[in-house]
Amino acid sequence: MRQSPNRLVAVIFGAVYVLVGLLGFAVTGGVGFIATQGGLLLGIFEVNPLHNVAHLLIGAALLIAGIASTRAAKGVNITIGAVYLLLGIVGFFLVGTALNILALNTFDHFLHLASAIVLLGVGLAADRGVRTSVAGQVA
Repeated sequence: MRQSPNRLVAVIFGAVYVLVGLLGFAVTGGVGFIATQGGLLLGIFEVNPLHNVAHLLIGAALLIAGIASTRAAKGVNITIGAVYLLLGIVGFFLVGTALNILALNTFDHFLHLASAIVLLGVGLAADRGVRTSVAGQVA
């Protein structure tokens, strides 16, 4: 793991996202599972139970991939980074609508964009000799 930036980033981000998912449940008591407004985590990040579950699943995927192999970590970093990039952009248009089922707010969007930059940056730039599978085929 020391020799692979992808594995290191996946494990660190995975652990943080699992922790954030767990902590989120401390502030979402009484909040509907897909409520468009939720409790405030760390005083600024809005979360609801679905958002917490998403953090737990993303964290678990990153942790498992980081522990498993460089190839897995690279693939998961790129995939989750791309999803966070999309969510970070689209999220700005969801606030205040019924489609905001993750109870996202502006601080969440900037955090998702920052996560996307790190995950995509490491995923695309580091461990270049490692091939990842795309749609079932080796790239």
